[in-house]
Amino acid sequence: MTTPHMPNFRALESSAAPLYSQVRERLRERIVDGTYEPAARLPAESEISAIFRVSRITVRQALAELQNEGLIVKVPGKGTFVAQPRPSQDLARLEGFGEAMSRRGHAVVNRVLSHVTVVAEPHVAGQLQLAAGARVTEIRRVRHVDHEPVSYEITYLPIRIGDRLRGENLAERDIFLILETDYGLALSHADIHIGAIAADAGLAAALDVAPGTALLRIERLTWTVDGVPLDFEYLYVRGDAFQYTLRLPRRTTTTNQGN
Repeated sequence: MTTPHMPNFRALESSAAPLYSQVRERLRERIVDGTYEPAARLPAESEISAIFRVSRITVRQALAELQNEGLIVKVPGKGTFVAQPRPSQDLARLEGFGEAMSRRGHAVVNRVLSHVTVVAEPHVAGQLQLAAGARVTEIRRVRHVDHEPVSYEITYLPIRIGDRLRGENLAERDIFLILETDYGLALSHADIHIGAIAADAGLAAALDVAPGTALLRIERLTWTVDGVPLDFEYLYVRGDAFQYTLRLPRRTTTTNQGN
């Protein structure tokens, strides 16, 4: 871990913005522009206090907000450091988690917690267009990226598919790749709904976070090219360890004006 030379910061302004928010933004600027690279140590609280001529309390509040955003990490006895970039997956591209992470050079391991047959809850049955009370395969996994747990996933599939998957190496292979490569089931698209949830005791233990920690909660329904819903999932994702990205193009229309 390195400590860069002391950079120049923009001076604080006389404005309605609180001092701590201005200090936070000045530090953020230097992190985003690469002045402080990943793993670089930030100045000590006393140094930051002297640079901006503000109190240590103001500095601590600014650093706390940057830490909550995942931009910095505090190491007891060593100081405050710029966080390493979080692994990310592009939501605009339908691909398996392991497929996406491996393509970016991350090591992925799946811990399979269970692979059982259950009676589908009404919502699950509806998503998979099955009759009420139908039985489905439920697979629960914890996905690890670079040895850190980042998501808890519950996958529901029709039994005809789920039973075939019992013989597969789900600890190392993506279900999507197995469905397409091994079973010849071409996938078309997925419908995604994103929300948030507080981790209960079970999720907290699985993801190594404190109970009550905010998690992303994603519902994903994946369809075949034949218009059949095949794979429905609940994904609970640690926002501090993983992020999703999405590019949204702005569609413009040109109208021809008559002469």
